[in-house]
Order: sequence, then structure tokens, then C-alpha cells
Amino acid sequence: MPVDPNALATWANAITVGRILLTPIMFALIPDGRSGSWVAFGMWVVLCVSDLIDGYLARRHGATSSGAFLDPLADKVLVLSAMFALVRNEMFWWLPVAIIAGRELVISVYRTFVASKGVSVPASKLGKWKTFVQQLAVGFALWPWFAVDVKWLWVSLLWLAVTLSVASGGHYLWHAARGQRATAAAQAN
Repeated sequence: MPVDPNALATWANAITVGRILLTPIMFALIPDGRSGSWVAFGMWVVLCVSDLIDGYLARRHGATSSGAFLDPLADKVLVLSAMFALVRNEMFWWLPVAIIAGRELVISVYRTFVASKGVSVPASKLGKWKTFVQQLAVGFALWPWFAVDVKWLWVSLLWLAVTLSVASGGHYLWHAARGQRATAAAQAN
């Protein structure tokens, strides 16, 4: 059954809000030290799978403008909280996390600005890949089998996430500038 695009109370949004509310628990579960944690890894997997479930529900029942805002926000809150915890525990280096956080801040401000004008900016395919690689980097850093012995894997994924973050951020801003040029040209005619 399709939902109203302006609806706020949807199953997809409920799952998204649940992910945001569970983030502090996830943050607390990330262990001090460099050994990974089965509990933190298990919760990370559940929260990442819930992202897939809310996306499935949104596609099946219809996307909403609130969901287009909340879902990327939930991704940012969850991923950045985990990354900051891993920086705090000296597993992740601060520089790649700072680059990712800067990109997320710029795009969130952009989304908020255009939302105030009634424009929704859903996640692009490149942005979805960026989020997936970020989730993998955190997941492998938390997974005890990979946290210590296969550090090169999650470090490589972290730097790939940086690359995708910068590329997708540039993609959003390029589309925004192109849209502004098109609007200016239409108003000039």
C-alpha cells in the first residue's frame, strides 16, 4: 500500500529513527583497545541490515520527503559515531575520519538549506556506495577476526571510503551548481 510522500509516520521512518536512537548504545559497546568485540560487531551488523530493511520498505511502499532526509542522517550519525569511537580507541587515524566528517557536515548543511526551499535531495548511488564502504570499514575494525590480524583490510576500506566521500560530495555540489545555472538561465529567458 503506497504512502503519502509527505507522511512522517511510516515503517521505514520508524526503523530509521530506531537506528538513530540505538547509536549511543553502539557507541558505548565499541571497546577500548584494539581487539574488536563480538557484541559491538553483532550490533553493528544489525544496525547496518536495518538500513537495508528501511530502504526496502521505502521502495516498496513509496519514499517520503522525511525519509529522504532521515535515512542519510541516520547513516551519518551511526557511521560517524562509530568512527569517532574508533579514533578515540586509536584504531582509526583521525585524518580520514576528519575528511569524512567534513564532507558529511557540508552535505548535511546543503540538504538542510535546500529542504527549507522544499527540495528533497535523496541519496545518490555513489553516496550509497560511500555509506556501504564506510559500514564495511567499521565492521571489519570491530570484527575480532579482522580487527588485529587483517588491519590492512579495514584501513584500505577506510581510505576507499574517504575517496568515495569526497567524490560523492563533489557530485552533490556539482549537481547543485548545475541546477542553479539552469534556474538562472530559465529566469533570464
